[in-house]
This record gives sequence, C-alpha cells and structure tokens, in this order.
Amino acid sequence: MATPAFEAIAETFEFLPDWEDRYREVIALGRAMPPMPEALKVPATKVTGCASQVWIHPEVRDGRFDFQGDSDAQIVRGLIAILHALYAGLPVREVPAVDAEGALRRLGLDGHLSAQRSNGLRAMVARLREAAREAA
Repeated sequence: MATPAFEAIAETFEFLPDWEDRYREVIALGRAMPPMPEALKVPATKVTGCASQVWIHPEVRDGRFDFQGDSDAQIVRGLIAILHALYAGLPVREVPAVDAEGALRRLGLDGHLSAQRSNGLRAMVARLREAAREAA
C-alpha cells in the first residue's frame, strides 16, 4: 500500500512520455526537498554502498516513521525524495514490509539507473528498513 505522496509521484510519472522527462522530474523532486542540516551529515548517518555521498537520519515520532536525507548528487537527492514519499508517515512497524523495489519499478526507475545507482538505492532502502526495525 503506497502513501498518498508516493501515489502522486506515480501519477505524475504515468504522464511523462520518456525517461529523460522522468529523470528531470526525479531531479526536480530532489531540489524541492528541504535541506538536511549540516550537523546531521556525520559518519553515523552516512550510507555506505553508494557511489555518491548520501546521508539518512531516521526519526520516529508518535510511532510514525520519517527521515531526513541528502546527497551531493542531484539524481540521488531525487531518489531520496521518492523514498521519503514512500515511507514518511507510515507506522514504524509497516516500514520493513514496504515493497520498495516494486514501487520503484512502477516509476520505471529499475531499468534506467546505473548499476552503482541501483546498488546505492538498495543500500538506502536497507538503511531505512533497519532503522525502522530497530525503532519498532
């Protein structure tokens, strides 16, 4: 079950005719994301396995999952924004069960990311799932 924020992204992607337009939309999503405070960009929040610099700071409030994230690469920042739309606001116990791979396939991202970007995306999803399990 996808969040309304993710469904809005999926609907937008349905109307974008080709990968270049979708790529631009991913970058726009990243640019629209609030900046992550520099104080949170520390070794403990850095995601290993990504070609770019990536930081994710998970948070749980009132049993609901959220996170802040950032990257030095625009496309990765956009991928973080998509993951945020997929997970933010969910009950923390539901986060590990989200089919992130299936959701990203819906957007057509699975076949258009480089192997390094795909590995980094998997590392980000794993970090989010791990954080949710620890918080639950």
